[in-house]
Amino acid sequence: MIEAGSLIRSLSGRPAARNFHTFVINEIGLGIVTGRFPIGSILANDAEMMETYGVSRTVLREALKTLEAKGMVEARPKVGTRVTPSSRWSFFDPQVLSWHFYAKPDQRFFESLFDVRGALEARAIALASARRTAEHVRLMKYWRHQMDIAQGNLEAHGLSALEIHRVIADSSGNALLRSVTGIVELTLALALKSLDASTGAAYCRDSLAAHGDLVSAVEAGTASTAALAGSAVIELDNNRAKLLL
Repeated sequence: MIEAGSLIRSLSGRPAARNFHTFVINEIGLGIVTGRFPIGSILANDAEMMETYGVSRTVLREALKTLEAKGMVEARPKVGTRVTPSSRWSFFDPQVLSWHFYAKPDQRFFESLFDVRGALEARAIALASARRTAEHVRLMKYWRHQMDIAQGNLEAHGLSALEIHRVIADSSGNALLRSVTGIVELTLALALKSLDASTGAAYCRDSLAAHGDLVSAVEAGTASTAALAGSAVIELDNNRAKLLL
């Protein structure tokens, strides 16, 4: 399991594994997504992987079972553990999504990512405009303020923006729409990854304004205005992420 915000926090480096089990999952999963373990290839046998990762057979087997549940590998008797086609991967799994942050940028994947974010967030924003409570509005305003005082700190800015989107998803009242959080975080992280000292300030300024419009529209319950503000936020991140291609 990956905690919300951990990908943005790792912008300065790879995420730290919390235990051996997580470490092995991350190493193999990342290796699959980045092509170090190509699709269709057979992973090394247990003895080799145990030595490579310095873990017990129990830890290794549990890690492989987790990856199999994510659709990334399959174990076959007398064959071994094979890397499956990407069409079988659980792309809504936050951990699978996070590994793509380190993969070579791919235009088709980026397009798919932002298409899905746009579709899911549009619905979440529409529902949130009708169902938000005073507490939801308070939380959105709080995180909008945190964006404002981030003072160009990209990690703080990104984490605060992510929290606004999490509150919107929660206020939609649709539990399934909360699955958009992993996609939002990856797209945010990609946008932040594209920034440098000369572009960070302008992005933060535009993002702050767009999120301010979004929060105000959701609070007012004007779904059409909120939809336009949400589209502006997504387009801003999309334009930045494209620069990585």
